[in-house]
Order: sequence, then structure tokens, then C-alpha cells
Amino acid sequence: MIYTDTRDNSVKVDFKTAVMGGMNQKTGGLYIPVQFPKLNSDLLNKDPAPSFRDIAFNMAKPYVEGEIPDDDLAAIIQDAYPFQPKVVPLDSISYVMELFHGPTCAFKDFGARFMARTMSYFNRNEDTPLHILVATSGDTGSAVGSAFHGVPGLDVTILYPEGKISPLQEKQLSTFTGNVRALKVKGTFDDCQKLVKTAFTDNQLREKLRLSSANSINIARLLPQSFYYMYSSLVVRNRAAMDNKIHDPAIIMVVPSGNFGNLTSGLIAKEMGAPIEGFTAATNSNKTIPDWIATGDYNARPSVETFANAMDVGAPSNYERIKAMYTLDQVRQMFASYWQDNDGIMKSIKDCNDKTGYIIDPHGAIGWAAWDSIRSGAMNDLVHGIKNDYNKPGLTPNIPCWAQKVIDKKAVGVILETASPAKFGSIVTEAIGKEPPMPSRLEEVMRLPDRAIPMENDYNKFKEWLLANL
Repeated sequence: MIYTDTRDNSVKVDFKTAVMGGMNQKTGGLYIPVQFPKLNSDLLNKDPAPSFRDIAFNMAKPYVEGEIPDDDLAAIIQDAYPFQPKVVPLDSISYVMELFHGPTCAFKDFGARFMARTMSYFNRNEDTPLHILVATSGDTGSAVGSAFHGVPGLDVTILYPEGKISPLQEKQLSTFTGNVRALKVKGTFDDCQKLVKTAFTDNQLREKLRLSSANSINIARLLPQSFYYMYSSLVVRNRAAMDNKIHDPAIIMVVPSGNFGNLTSGLIAKEMGAPIEGFTAATNSNKTIPDWIATGDYNARPSVETFANAMDVGAPSNYERIKAMYTLDQVRQMFASYWQDNDGIMKSIKDCNDKTGYIIDPHGAIGWAAWDSIRSGAMNDLVHGIKNDYNKPGLTPNIPCWAQKVIDKKAVGVILETASPAKFGSIVTEAIGKEPPMPSRLEEVMRLPDRAIPMENDYNKFKEWLLANL
């Protein structure tokens, strides 16, 4: 497979170059495959649906062909995924795709573990370590740290915004040892991301250190996240007739979105043949993409703090990939968009629990609110000319091609639950009046000592630290 660059489509590199470089240091662009091969129809039409690992292997194979032999790829998949997503029905036309059954209880385990093993494979004959720099607004850092911890030839530095993530999330970041460490930056996630991106385009720094990324700017994080979209869409399609008597339903993926890597992975799955009709981009008050869809103007802005902190991103990196893959009109055909403020997040956690008994985290709660609004009349109102002001929480005024199927009750929603509600225990408890269950692997990390290193929001000081300590 050949990979090109979102900022220069004359660029042509192989998978190893794209993965190990993270992004194109010359242009600052992100790598993207030149094509998205369709999965074999026999696999897509299998009932019951193929296993998650079978799907992962078959989806990854064309992207690594000629660079990772089948046996080695199968071993990478097997080692990366001792867990899988779970599809849980909420009601007859609503499902939750639980993505928190990995070691750090967040969806980013799926991408980070595949990426770590792929990087280690490519780095196995090198004399010097590959230094991974990653910015996190919550769950990315812990997933990357866990995935890379103890992996030979790889060294990881995680940057997170001090005081702007949940206490449990911070514990998961600040307690690593060995080849993984965390820097707590006096700033926002966007500041952390800017420090990382600046490092990648610093030729002087790159002459001294071999650098790569583990954010969703790295294609090896993005591709494996497409696996669970394919898997869940096949599972839902095959069981829908039993659940709701809808044959061949229009499947709408409702995606809590911040940096938009997760939703971009869903687009890759759709391109490869997943039976996905469309998407709902569900954001918090950092609504850069919903505003772009509503107005046609993309205006990156400083992020604001919300209860759904992993989505506190004002300048989403993967906008570049979405824009490289589709025109704005095509995006509007596929996407509905929706946003909620903090009051709405709290109400949505409670509403989901009251209506279904399900305990959902603040990010998934925005997804629940989006789907419940869409299927309960908001999309019908929009089609009939009753538009919500896009500056106010709710469904933004864009009518996707699948709108009529929702109105005709031929659609089902799959809400991505991206993290365990226990990671946001105080918010969830305040919303529903009871604590969410705490997985034992999260209880264990709370007892570990903090080791995070303070860092100013200053690139020169960050660079000095890197050169002195790596």
C-alpha cells in the first residue's frame, strides 16, 4: 500500500515510513492511504459475523502487504487483542458499542496496542530507540503508555494538560516507570499538541532523536480503530431483524468526537465495505467541526474545559484527513452533527440511566443524547424546515442523506461508549446519585505513586528537556 500526505498528494511512502515518521516533517501533513480496499463479500456477508480478530487481520492485511508477512501480522493481532468490543442493546433500535474492555478501560487501547507492536516490529533491527511523543486530552496517554510499556526499542513521553483531566485519568498517566514517562504541561490539550507538532517539524531536534507520534495523527493508531466499526456494524446488521424486525437497517454510528481520529476510522471502515449508512459527530462545547458542517467555515479555536474532557479539542487534527477524503458536500451527506454543553452532559447521563438503566460516561452521554434526539423528532423537524440555531446545543442544521430512513423508522443507532464511566466517577455519581462500578485494574492504579514531571508551556524549554533526558 502507498500512503500520501494530506498537504501534498505527490508524496508517496510505504507503511513503515508512515508509521515510524508519524507525520510528514517537511509539510506537517498527515499520512493517508491512496486507496481503501473493499473486504471480500464472503467475509462481509457471513452470519454469524466473523470474529473480531478475523476482521482485524483481514482489514489490516492490504495496508501492510509486502512489509509485514501474514504470520507476523497474525501474531501482532493475537498479541494486541486479548479483549474485544461488546455490542449491548439499550432498546430495540439503540445499541452501545462498549470499547472499554482493554487494559486502560478506553477505546484507545485498540489503536495503541496494534501501533506499539507494529512499531516494535519495524524497529527490531535498529541500534537506537524510537522516541514516541504523544499529547493527550485524557485517555490517549494512558492507552499509549500501557501499550508501549516494556516494549523493546521504544521510548515514550506523554504530555497532558495539568489540572484538566480527571484524577483517575491523571493517575493512569503519572504512574508509569521505565521507558514511559509523563509531563504535566501548564496549559490546554491544544498547547500540548502544539508542542508535539512543533517538535516533529524541528529539523535540529530530529537530527539528534528518532521521533514518531502515537496520537491519531499516526496512521497506525487510526487504521486499527476501524476494526471495531466493521465488527459492530456486522453484528448489529445480523441481529437487527431479531431485535426490531428491521431487515437491512440503516446503521448510524454515533461518535463522541474531539480530535476526530475515531470518526475518521469509521469512515475508513465504511470505505472498506462496512454496512454503515452514516455518522453523527457528537461533540461538547468544542464544536469546531459541527460549526464547519453547519456554515462551511472551518475556524480552529482555543479549547474550553468540559465534563467530557477527552473531547476538549479546539483544533482537531483529523479535520485534515476528512477534508482530504471528502468534499464538504459529501461530509454533509454522510454526517449529522450535534453538540452539548456541561448542563446537557449531566442531564444526558441521567436521562440514559433513567430510560435504559445503563450507566454511561460523559462522552458516551453526548452520543446517547444525539441519537435519542435524532430518533425522537429532531431529524423530522429538521427535514420539515424547523432548524435549531447551531450556536445552541442540539442538532445542527444539516440534513444527511439518511434522514428519511430515521423518520421512516428504518434506522438503528450504535453509540460508541469510549471509556468506562468509572473513569469519571464523580461526574457520573453527581448525575445519577450512585457510583459506577470500578474495574479492578483501575483500583490498582490508584494505589501507585505519582511520577509526573512539571513542564512549562514553552517549546524551547520542552526541547531542552528532550535533549537533556532522552
